[in-house]
Amino acid sequence: MPRLQPLRHVETSRLDVAYFEAGPADGEPIVLLHGFPYDIHSYVEVAPMLAAEGFRVIVPSLRGHGETRFLRSSEPRTGQQTALGQDVIELMDALAIPRAILAGYDWGGRAACVVAALQPERVTALVAVNGYLIQDIAASMHPLAPELEAGFWYFFYFLTERGRLGLTRDPRGIAEVIWRRNSPDWDFGDAEFDRAASAFDNPDFVEVVIHSYRHRLAHVDGAPEYSRLEAQLAHLPSIGVPTVTLDGLADGNFPARDATAAGVRFVGPHEHRLVPHAGHNLPQEAPRAFADAVRRAADLAGG
Repeated sequence: MPRLQPLRHVETSRLDVAYFEAGPADGEPIVLLHGFPYDIHSYVEVAPMLAAEGFRVIVPSLRGHGETRFLRSSEPRTGQQTALGQDVIELMDALAIPRAILAGYDWGGRAACVVAALQPERVTALVAVNGYLIQDIAASMHPLAPELEAGFWYFFYFLTERGRLGLTRDPRGIAEVIWRRNSPDWDFGDAEFDRAASAFDNPDFVEVVIHSYRHRLAHVDGAPEYSRLEAQLAHLPSIGVPTVTLDGLADGNFPARDATAAGVRFVGPHEHRLVPHAGHNLPQEAPRAFADAVRRAADLAGG
């Protein structure tokens, strides 16, 4: 079973970030960002593809995942969207990367969208699965269609102490249920799942995940240091960087949309692609389609 290794480490103001790097040091930088409940191996095929084409590819473990660790016990274990976005900026600063292509899905796609919206000068181009992922927290209690709410069962489970205890006792069991629901056409094996699930052994995994879902549903406050950025995101700012969005046609939670619907709030050059048989973990399920989207985003940016 292939792995992204060896991992490197770099310190930011809050984290010791574990990341995989491949490709030439002077190549066009690309930061590939994974989601929950997944890990860096969502890019186990995408990363070498892009590195072989001359890109400098960086795949970090998000806070609370894998070997990434908080530097201080006093640091809030927040999983809010601005923290994820700021982690990306600080990682780029630590690696002396002024601008990069950002590409991701789920939590990682959200982090990429946050950076593209708030600090577009740091983003050469954007690839986002499921499009504009900045959370409208003020509207978080507005109900969705029942079939969509059913797919988000864990959002509400994690609001409860029962959910916290369940995630603590059996993170792998919860993750496997989510994987199968998110990607009904993906016939992943035990080895693939186990490789990713080892990332959930991180000592801060539960606290970061619980805070993420409670914050997005307006049940807990965010960390004070991110309040200014959260206030900016509350206006749902437009994204003007060159962007390629992707929807999997077999995503168990997010129905695919046409280009018009997917392009809302993307005000720069934008293309939308539909990927057959791909579910929510699109880069691992359809790596060539994802890598193609990254190449196209680079083209849109003039790279």
